[in-house]
Amino acid sequence: MRDQREQSQKETKRKQKHAAEEAKRAAKEQERKKVYLAKEQAIEKASDSRQIERAEKRATGESGQLARDQARKNAYSAREKKIAEAQEARRLRDKKQPPE
Repeated sequence: MRDQREQSQKETKRKQKHAAEEAKRAAKEQERKKVYLAKEQAIEKASDSRQIERAEKRATGESGQLARDQARKNAYSAREKKIAEAQEARRLRDKKQPPE
């Protein structure tokens, strides 16, 4: 009877110890998950901010490119206009001069 009682007490202690260890393990695992999720969120936030920076840089570059394209078109149009005016002036000058 004494052996049974002692064994029952030992078994109870073992179960309590096991339950305490299991609770510790669960708490550690929960803390590990918390830390992991916090890291993931930090990474995602950093990624989002880098993506925003790239988009802003791209938008700035595109607007600069649009301005350069417009300036190039304007310069081309001005050259074409000058050429057309020069041709017209030559044509009028040739018309006024009698053929020799």
